[in-house]
Amino acid sequence: MDNENEFNYSVDQKFKQTKPAKKSGGGFGKTVFVPFLAGIVGASLTVGVCFKVPEVRKVLIGEQPKTSYSAPRIENSKNSSDTNITADFMSFSKSSIQVAKTVLPSIVGIEIKYNVTSLFGNSEAKATGSGVIISEDGYIITNNHVVSTETSSSSFYTITEAKGLTVKLYGDDKEYEAEIIGTDAYTDLAVIKIDATGLTPAVLGDSDSLEVGEFVLAMGNPLDMDFTVTSGIVSAVNREVSASDGTSYYAIQTDAAINSGNSGGALVNLAGEVIGINNLKLSGEGIEGIGFAIPINSTTDVIDQLIEFKTVKRPYIGISGQGIDSSITEIYSLPAGVSVKEVEKGSPAEAAGIEKGDIITKIEGKEVSTVTELNKVKYTYKIGDTVTLTILRNGQEKDLKLTLGEEPVREASENTEEEKPTVKKDNSTERRESSSFPSSIWDLFR
Repeated sequence: MDNENEFNYSVDQKFKQTKPAKKSGGGFGKTVFVPFLAGIVGASLTVGVCFKVPEVRKVLIGEQPKTSYSAPRIENSKNSSDTNITADFMSFSKSSIQVAKTVLPSIVGIEIKYNVTSLFGNSEAKATGSGVIISEDGYIITNNHVVSTETSSSSFYTITEAKGLTVKLYGDDKEYEAEIIGTDAYTDLAVIKIDATGLTPAVLGDSDSLEVGEFVLAMGNPLDMDFTVTSGIVSAVNREVSASDGTSYYAIQTDAAINSGNSGGALVNLAGEVIGINNLKLSGEGIEGIGFAIPINSTTDVIDQLIEFKTVKRPYIGISGQGIDSSITEIYSLPAGVSVKEVEKGSPAEAAGIEKGDIITKIEGKEVSTVTELNKVKYTYKIGDTVTLTILRNGQEKDLKLTLGEEPVREASENTEEEKPTVKKDNSTERRESSSFPSSIWDLFR
């Protein structure tokens, strides 16, 4: 029996101590008055304590106990009085729902069709992307690479010039024929238009006010899944990235999922404002959640020019160059700057006296070490403006005055010859196969 209850035990009798009983005394004070007084004091203390207990208080005097509830709160231990944050996830969810309902009617799906010739014969293929409505009468912004109509080829296939561009609206099964108004390869932006009225234009926000950690939603048509919403945060601002064609961007980095077909769609803040146009993602083994969007503030002038001129008129210097960063300066003892590799005939650079081999170290007093930095400063000025270039020639520094000209129309990749990290445009070369085209061949486009 003891073995069956081995965890039930009692104190061994040998640890119990006994004391000899004291002789009791008599008298009224000890036997009556003292116990009576002790009883009154004890009862008073008991009632006093019980009044602090809500349920007991309720029984004694019929008062309802007070109850309260406060939302969970996260406190910053450094300065909790100033940085208390109420974590209301239900409110956040409702905000996201409202933003989606507000902005999705301003998002469109874009489809462009191609003829493809390959080892298997002729077939039709299509590329898909997204766009954002910016006017009630049908103007839409998207990425240049989404609506690119260029012919491309390899030893396995040839893609002919695009033969059709259609747009699908939110909640509308009708396909609308679209016209390309203007394109700009340098910023990877384009404006298209459909014949429709009464559309819902998006509200454009202020991308300069973005902060790292801010919640954002990405909206578009990834992988032919129409009008998809994903969420994340702003991972970085003013991130310099380059596409595989050499085009450079200062972008918003986000971990909101951006997949093939999201290009041209919207990156939206929780106020329901478009603060970026989705256009790039990092792709490869071991890479997760690194996507990019063009800041909306940098698109407004481009959009206006594309609508008015069908192209973007930019100031230009007329050189091709190679950036000299710290890694090169340490090895070859060169100053940081842009090394001039070629000077175009008849260009502003030639007129200003710039020569091959010069190193441009500053533009208007601002130091530069890459072509992108040079362009970033240059594009803050207008065609016809005069700027000062500080150059180094044969170890001697000098300032040259240069009047900016109008940049000729050409491919954006010609603007820079710098080697940069490769970033995959999320839909630039992917062509979705038609049902009749062998899917294995389409791996060549990925």
